Amino acid sequence: MKTLTLLRHAKSSWDDPVARDFDRPLNAKGRRAAAMIGRHLKAEGFAFDHVLASPAVRVIETLDEVWSGYGQKLEPVWNKAMYLASAPSLLDLVQAMPDAADHVLMVGHNPGLEDLVLDLTLDGELRERVEDKYPTATVAQMTLPVDRWAEVRAHSATLVAFIRPRDLDPTLGPDTP
Repeated sequence: MKTLTLLRHAKSSWDDPVARDFDRPLNAKGRRAAAMIGRHLKAEGFAFDHVLASPAVRVIETLDEVWSGYGQKLEPVWNKAMYLASAPSLLDLVQAMPDAADHVLMVGHNPGLEDLVLDLTLDGELRERVEDKYPTATVAQMTLPVDRWAEVRAHSATLVAFIRPRDLDPTLGPDTP
């Protein structure tokens, strides 16, 4: 059994004048949300033995804040192929994970992460919440009935958690400063 946790980067700042989208930083709300998600992951006993992340600035800053809340910094494998990757590209990365890793955290971008969850999981209430919206700084955790990552296939995972920042603190939801 393998566990795959996906984290969408936290809310970024559109006010920051950067030349490339890749360099866009987090805004204050995004920093708060990422730190809160980190605290929640720690409190709920989430543990990871492999982290794969996009090297975009907003993902790097999201992980810095998550680790601050989590109380432990885990070193990710930075992979530029994750930057704005499609679900099929992300699935290729999942299938190439080291088999020694049982619980992987992938940190990246939408719509790829949302589409990957929808492609991998079976129908259910949590999946319907993902279909509705996969907000920034949201965590989706799936269990996969496989021994090797290369065996991961569509519609085989069970979505066991879908945690949005606003579920933990309503001020981190939409329509609030």
